[in-house]
Amino acid sequence: MTWFSGAHQLTSYLLNRETKRSRKLFETLEEAIINVGLVDGMTISFHHSFRGGDKTINMVMSVIASMGYKNLTLASSSLSDVHAPIVEHIKNGVVSQIYTSGMRGQLAEEISRGLLKEPVHIHSHGGRVHLVQSGELNIDVAFIGVSSCDEFGNANAVKGQSRCGSLGYAQIDAQYARKTVVLTESIVAFPNSPASIAQDQVDAIVRVAEVGDPSKIGGDATRMTTNPRELLIARKAADVIEHSGYFKDGFNLQTGSGGASLAVTRFLEDKMVKRNIAANFGLGGITATMVALHEKGLIKTLLDVQSFDSIAADSLARNPNHIEISANQYANPSSKGAMVDRLDVVVLSALEIDTDFNVNVITGSDGVIRGASGGHSDTAAAANLTIVVAPLVRGRIPTVVKSVLNVVTPGTQIDVLVTDHGIAINPNRSEIKSRLTEAGIESMDIHQLQQCAESLTGIPKPIEYLDNIVAYIRYRDGSVIDVIRQVKE
Repeated sequence: MTWFSGAHQLTSYLLNRETKRSRKLFETLEEAIINVGLVDGMTISFHHSFRGGDKTINMVMSVIASMGYKNLTLASSSLSDVHAPIVEHIKNGVVSQIYTSGMRGQLAEEISRGLLKEPVHIHSHGGRVHLVQSGELNIDVAFIGVSSCDEFGNANAVKGQSRCGSLGYAQIDAQYARKTVVLTESIVAFPNSPASIAQDQVDAIVRVAEVGDPSKIGGDATRMTTNPRELLIARKAADVIEHSGYFKDGFNLQTGSGGASLAVTRFLEDKMVKRNIAANFGLGGITATMVALHEKGLIKTLLDVQSFDSIAADSLARNPNHIEISANQYANPSSKGAMVDRLDVVVLSALEIDTDFNVNVITGSDGVIRGASGGHSDTAAAANLTIVVAPLVRGRIPTVVKSVLNVVTPGTQIDVLVTDHGIAINPNRSEIKSRLTEAGIESMDIHQLQQCAESLTGIPKPIEYLDNIVAYIRYRDGSVIDVIRQVKE
């Protein structure tokens, strides 16, 4: 072998090694999309950890539309007001079907008016994983926005600029998608740790300017309320928890989205200190309030499927007992072990609740889609004590009604309703009523609350619907629990 040939082989080896190391990196999103083999009719997915601050979905969909793709199924874990541009992608034939836990804003309004020919499939967070694992929802290409990633695909959202914290929903997409594309703001040194998304699940990496605005994660449904009425309801709910029989050292807690439900945690603090009680874990969407209790030793472990604000995202990076979990570990009813099955108490919100305790969190009083199923039915079905908090009326609209417009969570799974005008207990939970009565907490028949609401607002005019179904509401096991029909205008 000559010196020249040996040097040539060394150069080729070094070049091949460098190519191997950087083979997942692409200069543009277009190149990455071509590389993963996206074709018309496929299913693409996204996570919603940035909530109202998400910039990934609109960015990717704009590029996909410009490349001429058609007839795609959009399977985002949730959609919000910021995703209004999807309306045009539906009109132009880019998107023909949607799976999601919910939607808001212009997109939801247009869908409610019959924009999409195929009904939207609205699932719970745990139910989404079930649909993926059952094979109904086959993700061809997952697009995952993160704040940091190395050149091999190890990614997280606790380092870098736009930190959203837990990637619990994205983990499912990365695990089950045929191909996974990571969009990142920062390429960091290998190995990037912790790896919320692991290198062996990633096919392509594209550096972009911005994947989301973390300052908008904590808006809308995840805001920390200062509303006196919501705080009153939260205080009442904390009293119910205290005397329910489940408020013991080592109890497990989740508070869902919505101002009043999130505020319950702050009112539990004094009660926990007074009784020398610490929660074993806090679950679900983790908030700054839960982080504060954790750092005071009042919640031993935080199990985080989605960080609801920047404080929670930063806590995930620094607190060893603040643990990121996947949506499968969180709430999948067919998983080998869902965290919701260990819940003692969950506090949830409602747009409507009827006299059979059925809950609607998806459609407004006008029949238009305005919310999300989220983890509502997952946690309600699993927890030992499920509390719904809601004002009796919103403006001139009753919250407690004879029959909800749409059922997301069946009344058999709801134990207590707490409103600003009174508390109602499901007749199936007579032992809870006895405990609360003994503690001096009065309750009412839910029919009384409904009549009180009606006396304040009058009887609402019935909504007229067309025969057209705009969405299926899927229960956590995949069954269709209700349908949303197009409102007659």
